Amino acid sequence: MLNKNFKYALALSTCAVLMISQGCKKDFLDVPPQGQLPSQEFFKTPEDAAKAVNSIYGNLREWKQTAFAPMAVESLGSDETEKGSTPADASFMNAYDNFTVTATDGQLEDFWKGQYQSINLCNQVLDNVPAIAMDANLKSRYLAEAKFVRAYNYFRLVRAFGDVVLRDHVPVDASEYNLPRTAKADVYAFIEKDLTEAAAVLPQSYGAADIGRATKGAALALHAKVAMYLKKWADVLNYTNQVMGMGYSLFPDFEKSFRIANENNSESVFEVQCQNLASIPGASTSQYSQIQGVPGNLNLGWGFNVPTDALVAAFEPGDPRMDATIIFRGETTPQGDVIELTGPNPRYNQKSYVPKSVPFTSNQGEDQNVRVIRYAEVLLMNAEAANETGNAAQAIASLEVVRARARAGNAAILPKVTTTDQGALRTAIWHERQVELAMEFDRYFDVIRQGRAAEIFGPKGWKANKNEVWPIPQNEIDLATGVLTQNPGY
Repeated sequence: MLNKNFKYALALSTCAVLMISQGCKKDFLDVPPQGQLPSQEFFKTPEDAAKAVNSIYGNLREWKQTAFAPMAVESLGSDETEKGSTPADASFMNAYDNFTVTATDGQLEDFWKGQYQSINLCNQVLDNVPAIAMDANLKSRYLAEAKFVRAYNYFRLVRAFGDVVLRDHVPVDASEYNLPRTAKADVYAFIEKDLTEAAAVLPQSYGAADIGRATKGAALALHAKVAMYLKKWADVLNYTNQVMGMGYSLFPDFEKSFRIANENNSESVFEVQCQNLASIPGASTSQYSQIQGVPGNLNLGWGFNVPTDALVAAFEPGDPRMDATIIFRGETTPQGDVIELTGPNPRYNQKSYVPKSVPFTSNQGEDQNVRVIRYAEVLLMNAEAANETGNAAQAIASLEVVRARARAGNAAILPKVTTTDQGALRTAIWHERQVELAMEFDRYFDVIRQGRAAEIFGPKGWKANKNEVWPIPQNEIDLATGVLTQNPGY
């Protein structure tokens, strides 16, 4: 698990640096700012550089990055989730599930702001740290970490909105405040450049005090995912092959791999680090688990983003990942929590689950990390790329590693995929992505990039040539005095 000193540094640095970022809202911290330095007095010392980089990581667990906005934008449109909670609770979220959302919805605004807030923190580092007199290798690593996170944020934006505003530095004057949208292809090229440069510098691993920072493997894996969306299959194969040679391995127990005790394990490629600190609870907490936790007698959370019948049906008979992914009403969890038979929803997300026995100070599940990239996905990307480039043997081999872990030695379930037909193997790999990565905020955009959204989401109201992207937040268009344009159909 990540050294607590680094997590403490993340929170303190967020307090110290986030409030100097342009456009930052006070509601993120919701605590009186203390000990802040004016921006013109910051970025002078190596310690300032460390705080600024740590603030990037600390901000990744913030509400707009991990809670309602990403749930709406990245999860609810899919066939695997629906709003959950009670019918009246946050009923506006249903607009994402049935594709009636309009440009004025607040979750769009939050998601947009959350990504650009993070991008601005990265740009502050990239603009200011080069001038600091400090160890050259550490400086290079800090800049590479900022590029990785900036690429991650832009990837989330371009998937959600298509053409977006591209900011590669902090605005220097008013002429740079309102910029037009940049073509999606150019945004992707920018992301790829950041990831190429980051991977060239980032280390493969860190000492115990720095576990959780971006690594070379994380940059290569994210680049593989970006290339997958661009159908650059040779690149996907190249990047995933490199990651597969770095010593990652699947954690033996799928269910236990998502518990707090097993964070940053051998399967972890990149996780958002979360830990509540009682000294600054308003600045250090994550609500990722709280919004999805089981409500009712256990009081584990709010009960949003719940699994659907379609997800249950997607698992093959006997696949233990179903019970490790979905908490069913009336079951007893492996950690001993008895889920009551009554309640507003028949099932909940088990991957974000934190047992009742785990204490909390501010929010239920506040210490649960958010898994962003797991080695299992690297293997599945490798399988897909191998299949698309005509190497069925490698595709089957990588796919089998994932299925073998799920099978856990029970030869009676999850038979090995043997087909070498490209279409049939493609379907098998896509299915494996669905059940392996379920409830991890991936399915919606995955189906769109596969070209199957009209077929799978059409019954929910999804329309081609419109719902490939969400609307640009209307408030951003208004603030930009018309410089920003709206996506077609909204």
